[in-house]
Amino acid sequence: MTDGFDSAMQLTRFSDYGLRLMMMAAANGERRITIEETARAFDISRAHLMKVAQLLVREGFLKAARGRGGGLTLARPAESITIGAVVRATESDFAIVECMGSGNQCRITPACRLRGVLGEALGAFLKVLDRHTLAELVLRPEDFGFARAA
Repeated sequence: MTDGFDSAMQLTRFSDYGLRLMMMAAANGERRITIEETARAFDISRAHLMKVAQLLVREGFLKAARGRGGGLTLARPAESITIGAVVRATESDFAIVECMGSGNQCRITPACRLRGVLGEALGAFLKVLDRHTLAELVLRPEDFGFARAA
């Protein structure tokens, strides 16, 4: 039975793509990955992935090299990048319910205690993500559908 509402907190597609891009960069070490091969590996939009990559470069998670042989690599060791940091950088809004966001129009907000409970749950969620690093998620390049270049 569906009521038209999501049943659980869900990260945006932007964060999902960001985490996948970071995992792919980590799996390939010093070899530069391209937006094109990443989009192909995950069957996702190249244009959307480009926006994600630009943010991750701007936030200091990835390094970009332009031109022939260009691409993306991790800007720092995978062991020093927490999943929580990547999610915080890629999520624009952690408003789980209306009263946690801007434009709140819920009539019961002044008396409601739900906001505090959900804020605590969100804090616990991020705390768990902060305990885990990108290094823990590293896969082999083959797991992405292509072999490491020699």
